Amino acid sequence: MTVEQNVLQQHSQKHQQTLLNQLREVTGTTDVQLLQQALQVSNGDLVEAVAFLTEKNAKVPQQDEATYYQTTQVGNDRYISVGSQADTNVIDLTGDDKDDLQRAIALSLEESSRAFRETGITDEEQAISRVLEASIAENKASLKRTHTEVWSDSPNPHDRKRMENCPVGLKNVGNTCWFSAVIQSLFNLLEFQRLVLHYSPPARVQDLPRNQKEHRNLPFMQELRNLFSLMVGSKRKYVDPSRAVEILKDAFKSSESQQQDVSEFTHKLLDWLEDAFQMKAEEDREGEKPKNPMVELFYGRFLAVGVLEGKKFENTEMFGQYPLQVNGFKDLHECLEAAMIEGEIESLHSSAENSAKSGQEHWFTELPPVLTFELSRFEFNQALGRPEKIHNKLEFPSMLYMDRYMDRNREITRIKREEIRRLKEHLTLLQQRLERYLSYGSGPKRFPLADVLQYAMEFASSKPVCTSPVEDIDTSAPPGGTMGQPLPTSSTAEQGPSSLPPEGSAPMTQQRVPIHKPFTQSRLPPDLPMHPAPRHITDEELRVLEGCLHRWRSEVENDTRDLQGSISRIHRTIELMYSDKSMMQVPYRLHAVLVHEGQANAGHYWAYIYDPHQHRWMKYNDISVTKSSWEELVRDSFGGYRNASAYCLMYINDKKPFLIEEEFDKETGQMLSGLDKLPPDLKAYVTEDNGLFDKEVEEWDTLQARKAQQEKLALAAAAETSAAMKSPQYMEQPSPTDDSKHLQEDTERAISKAVAEQQEERSPEGLLSSSGETLSPPPQPEVAIPQVGTFVIESEVGGYDDEAMMTPNMQGIIMSIGKARTVFEKLGPEAAFFKAIKVEYTRLLRFAQEDTALENDYRLQHVIVYFIQNQAPKKILERTLLMQFADRNLGFDERCKSIMKVARAKLDLIKPEEVNMEEYEMWHQDYRNFRETTIFLMIGLELFQKKSFVEALMYLIYSYQYNRELLVKGLYRGHDEELIGHYRRECLLKLNDNAAGMFESGEEPEVSKGLSIMNELVVPCIPLLLVHDTEKDLLAVEDMRNRWCSYLGQEMEPNLQEKLTDFLPKLLDCSTEIKSFHDPPKLPTYSTLELVERYSRVMASLSRVPADGR
Repeated sequence: MTVEQNVLQQHSQKHQQTLLNQLREVTGTTDVQLLQQALQVSNGDLVEAVAFLTEKNAKVPQQDEATYYQTTQVGNDRYISVGSQADTNVIDLTGDDKDDLQRAIALSLEESSRAFRETGITDEEQAISRVLEASIAENKASLKRTHTEVWSDSPNPHDRKRMENCPVGLKNVGNTCWFSAVIQSLFNLLEFQRLVLHYSPPARVQDLPRNQKEHRNLPFMQELRNLFSLMVGSKRKYVDPSRAVEILKDAFKSSESQQQDVSEFTHKLLDWLEDAFQMKAEEDREGEKPKNPMVELFYGRFLAVGVLEGKKFENTEMFGQYPLQVNGFKDLHECLEAAMIEGEIESLHSSAENSAKSGQEHWFTELPPVLTFELSRFEFNQALGRPEKIHNKLEFPSMLYMDRYMDRNREITRIKREEIRRLKEHLTLLQQRLERYLSYGSGPKRFPLADVLQYAMEFASSKPVCTSPVEDIDTSAPPGGTMGQPLPTSSTAEQGPSSLPPEGSAPMTQQRVPIHKPFTQSRLPPDLPMHPAPRHITDEELRVLEGCLHRWRSEVENDTRDLQGSISRIHRTIELMYSDKSMMQVPYRLHAVLVHEGQANAGHYWAYIYDPHQHRWMKYNDISVTKSSWEELVRDSFGGYRNASAYCLMYINDKKPFLIEEEFDKETGQMLSGLDKLPPDLKAYVTEDNGLFDKEVEEWDTLQARKAQQEKLALAAAAETSAAMKSPQYMEQPSPTDDSKHLQEDTERAISKAVAEQQEERSPEGLLSSSGETLSPPPQPEVAIPQVGTFVIESEVGGYDDEAMMTPNMQGIIMSIGKARTVFEKLGPEAAFFKAIKVEYTRLLRFAQEDTALENDYRLQHVIVYFIQNQAPKKILERTLLMQFADRNLGFDERCKSIMKVARAKLDLIKPEEVNMEEYEMWHQDYRNFRETTIFLMIGLELFQKKSFVEALMYLIYSYQYNRELLVKGLYRGHDEELIGHYRRECLLKLNDNAAGMFESGEEPEVSKGLSIMNELVVPCIPLLLVHDTEKDLLAVEDMRNRWCSYLGQEMEPNLQEKLTDFLPKLLDCSTEIKSFHDPPKLPTYSTLELVERYSRVMASLSRVPADGR
């Protein structure tokens, strides 16, 4: 066959596959044989094919011989559906308006066919393109949003740095977790990895692609090579696959079924790879038939052996991914057995040529090195009109032996299948017999027969009683004591209505019967028998009855044991049927499991991939690559336990180690790793990218080193200041002359006042207070400052700010001035100023060095403490202290006023080059941000404690984000990140629980309210938990998703099912991009004293954060 003929045949096959897909979508019929037959009956006319399939109560027509002989002619692009079971219940889509519907379908199909003839591109492919372009456009738009730096990846490149020998993850660029799962599974096939990395485009198409296929496939191959090279040698923890995804837009289908998306994507991927390698193979061939490595790696062949109306046939077909039905089977072998046999096969073994029975078997003649099973976990719900996921449990082994399905073992397998069939028939009979023993009785309630006999024996052996169970109850008068008539005897009761008192007679006064109360009485009444017992039984009767019951029970138990033993032996025989050596020669080891969690049209994908060199399973979940185990794989992949289950299994031939073998240097014999595995062009590409990342790391490290050096210098300066308080030039200069004269006068007045005072010892606070009282004429206003004292205010002009006077800063300054009283009296205000500022700085330095509880955060009380802990420059500290001592509110008495004037004079002496005002303002802005973050946190925690979770969420979200920005600059710039993260996480979990409870109520207002909470609050916040990849946050997200996914298998009203279907895709979106978010709440204004008190109160009320944070 020529190349042109081959291309034409492939084009014809793909066109017919497109017709099959359109027919499947229109009619909802999934049986491929039925679809193929409809196309044959209609001679390829889609309108007639639809009419054929949508006939009311249509029966599947008899298949003719051509159906079997032409299975490869009705092309399916090498991907055929094998093992599907005929669906005789054809969906009736026409109703009463059958003609109108068929006309509409005919017009639609005619337009599709015309578009295909004109452009060569199907409507399906155009829809694929539009869907992906819209998704990519949305992703690009989200990247251009303002303020994205708050929600972006960690600014610290060390958080994004690849650990040594750790696999590289793939970033989810918008609903593409399926891409990561498939690509990682293929990448970890080292033979496939080598083929992609060393691919070079044909020389004849390097300049200009000849057709659309080359124009699409070659750029995709280059992007796939780039992506694989980064996955091999990148220094990044994860890489961005956006460019490859953009080119793959033709691999998408509509969003009706995500599994179809992934299956179709894998089909397209292998198809494109095959085309790309086919071009290369045809160029490299030298008179020989070109070998396509993709075909040799992923494609196999099977033999279809069939009988149609007594006529036998055989036909060889090629397959890629092998589809298997899940529903109705418990393990992979059962799925395969069902897929390998279709129809009634008794006639296959019969020599009668005139048998009317039909059927076929599939036997593998050639298995591919990589054997992929596609598990069909979705079915169409006719009532709801949409696909649903099958959550049934399906087990699969880590080592799969394919011998029983090989054509060379056809005869022995048939013998074993017949033996298994006979054993299963016998097993069914034994199980039915055993059931009669274990569920004995004729009523609705049944019990094991051995137990029934035991109960009868216990009844017979009980102590006989001679009275009625009613007569033997004690009828003595209760305490308090009104005597009543005794209860009627049984004989009286048997008299029936005639024993009742006549009408009009006085009602009978009855004794109140004591009632046994099990929760208030410690034991049974002594006169109440423990069990019912026979009234009359002789010793001889009891002896005979006990003997019979003992014997019967022993016989029943023996029979039960024998049946159970026989059943166990048959099970064991069936299990070991294929365990002999001759049937264990084709081993396939499980390489990868692709998992889907969610429902048919929404969910999350990840992959478990076996590392043969480390002998362990790895979990590839987008950017996260973690160690796993077989137990975790079983939990997530078998299904039945959760809403997660495997949808694709990838096995590799265990006798072909080249599939997973590392590459070795031909000269040195050393194993190649990292960049050494790459060809020169890719090595240069990865080296360049690593250089960019190294530069980013270097810039980050330089910035951090500069900050550390500044902090170190600031710390040294702070220590020097606290030890020697050596002042800068402006601090050493004397104050201006006019100020000095005025200060001298103030000093003389203070000394005269001190001499006139009593000579007894007083505290600095007391002296400061008394000096104010002596100099001020009564009456004057007073201010009481906690921990300092009560002062008379002398200032007449401008007054003072009582709120400022109550701040911890002002209290500390007044106390330091009081402690400088002696220096003020002896040496004047300037010396007292130096003494006071040293006292205050020493006090604040001690606060900064203390290890205090959460509720006593000195940073909120004193900006200087915040600056010291974060190693602010010395000049910033000094100017801030000067500004505090220069506060006008210190003018309430002469001594404070004198020191305030010294501080102002020092401020005036500061030259512009001595203090960087931009840096000064930056530090104070950081402190304002710290206070603002504290207010967000405080209000959020107060609302959380009041269970106002809706209101609390935004405060906690923004406190976490703003606090994270602060912590980037230093450890003491913000609050405990784990604490805020815990309550942010808890608030989201509480909201999720509340919303789920509203949904479970089923009431329309409650359901709408619950979904509104999820859509407006919880869902937008989930990317915030995913972006930093912390274990506790990821577990919280998993808990929230599992809660909603658990509803999928439950019965509910159609409107609830529809709302759930619409909501789940948003919840299961694993993208870390923020689509929409609320603005931060407006913050009230708090004084320092009020903020400190409220913050202290709420932090003191918090319980300790649980160890698991959940």
